[in-house]
Amino acid sequence: MKPELLSPAGTPEALRAAVMGGADAVYIGGNEFNARINAANFTIDEIKKAATFCHRNGVRLHVAVNILILDREMKRALEYVRDLYLCGVDAIICADLGLAREIHRHFPDLELHASTQMSGHNSHAAKLLCKMGFSRMVCAREMSREDIHALCKNSPIDIEMFIHGAICVCHSGQCLMSSLIGGRSGNRGLCAQPCRMQYNGDYPLSIKDMCLASHITEILDLGVCSLKIEGRMKSPEYVYGVTKIYRRLLDEGRNATEREIKELTNLFSRSGFTDGYFTKKISKQMNGIRSEADKKATLRIKQSFTPVSKKKEVPPYNRSFDNELEISEYSKEKAVKCLSARFYNADSIPEKHPFDIVYLPLEKYNEKKANGIILPPIIYDKDIERIKKQLETCKAEHILVTNIGQLDIAWQCGKTVHGDFRLNAFNSLSADIILQSGVKDIILSPELTLAQIRDIILQKAVIIYGAQPLMLLEKRLNQRSLRDRKNAEFPILTEGQRDILFNSQKTYMLDREKELKNAFINNRHFIFSTESLKEVEKILKYYNEHIPVKDSVRRVK
Repeated sequence: MKPELLSPAGTPEALRAAVMGGADAVYIGGNEFNARINAANFTIDEIKKAATFCHRNGVRLHVAVNILILDREMKRALEYVRDLYLCGVDAIICADLGLAREIHRHFPDLELHASTQMSGHNSHAAKLLCKMGFSRMVCAREMSREDIHALCKNSPIDIEMFIHGAICVCHSGQCLMSSLIGGRSGNRGLCAQPCRMQYNGDYPLSIKDMCLASHITEILDLGVCSLKIEGRMKSPEYVYGVTKIYRRLLDEGRNATEREIKELTNLFSRSGFTDGYFTKKISKQMNGIRSEADKKATLRIKQSFTPVSKKKEVPPYNRSFDNELEISEYSKEKAVKCLSARFYNADSIPEKHPFDIVYLPLEKYNEKKANGIILPPIIYDKDIERIKKQLETCKAEHILVTNIGQLDIAWQCGKTVHGDFRLNAFNSLSADIILQSGVKDIILSPELTLAQIRDIILQKAVIIYGAQPLMLLEKRLNQRSLRDRKNAEFPILTEGQRDILFNSQKTYMLDREKELKNAFINNRHFIFSTESLKEVEKILKYYNEHIPVKDSVRRVK
């Protein structure tokens, strides 16, 4: 059975183009709660018409509700999903665990697809999402052919993969750069694309668009259920042209010719295309920018939207919903005070320190220096047994989980489990889901303000000092830092096989103890990345001397 061809649409015109081009399904976003909020998008009336149009042409309609949701928005987001449900849409693409739980509780017959923003990349994540009511997981774009095959083989739910379009250089859902340096959150649909900017006089973060049209025969053997084209910000001509070519390739079961690749290049490219992640040929050749020649080629493209295939009409859904929309209760346990820190260099850990937990990355763990380990943010299926064996011999008492696909791995090792900020806990419900899974406490998203943190009355921790990791990079940069056009310098450290790009500025809340206490924050977390031992000792000396005894979490004795 051929996989579904899933095309993007940012406007009603683009939706018509996708259907005429031969898409099996189209994904769109509404005017609220979607990660392409700057696209024209669809009103509720337009979504209802879109569902009718799609179903008459034998095409499914998926709607992206794929941003992280604040506590104060949860009720409205659920009301919005109710409206989508009544419009007759086929599936909701969701990035927030808390909202997903409420959708499945109120609308159990509505398909839930886990957005790529959840960073799903192994079968353990797929199994957890299956228990939560998801029927599909969109896998990370950084995955290779072999990793996708292993995921499909072991996953209890359908797997969807990207085959064409723009790529974020940072692992999906793990980019905080636009948010923390520019106040425009990618996780909230407002990414300013700092990866397309100059650093060190070049464009080391700008990746060419993905094109897997030359790998269709291999993809058909992987076991994926859906092939996704990126492009909700693109023109109807782009949507029609790209969809039409992939429709032809899938129907004929073949790879693209040079002429077809040229057609795709003219529709849109950034100095050509890349298949580097899929083929594991990760190098500088993946980099590219949108040149003037690329723009001129696109301007010459003219399309007439004539149907390329005919599909059987889908009967309309007869749905009704009269129940009250009530948000689930969540646990409000009394918080246990804890002070923790992560170090990326064991040599910078002082002999005397105030921390209850000191974390080191798993591959750098030193039992004389630390009592906690940080799991690598990416653990593919092929890596799971190796990680388990490392954990068996590791004497650390605590383990910091960095992805939902690691939770059961962490439980099995018999250590106290804690949740990292990379889990994107953005509201009480998403935090509660993670805590109820056996996690003792969780570091909340660094994108939250103190007022938003105050709304979350749970076992929460926040980062009060340190350079925040902004990007997790599969494509190594082989540089010690990046300097932008404003002369800000962003340090780069390695973690496992990947680079981490850190913020040029450090989070600093050592002098805001009263505000932290008023926001019910009992657990505090420090990040030490490029600091020397002397610098760490100086910071801790300041903390120890300026925090009142009655308000302190821990003091050096």
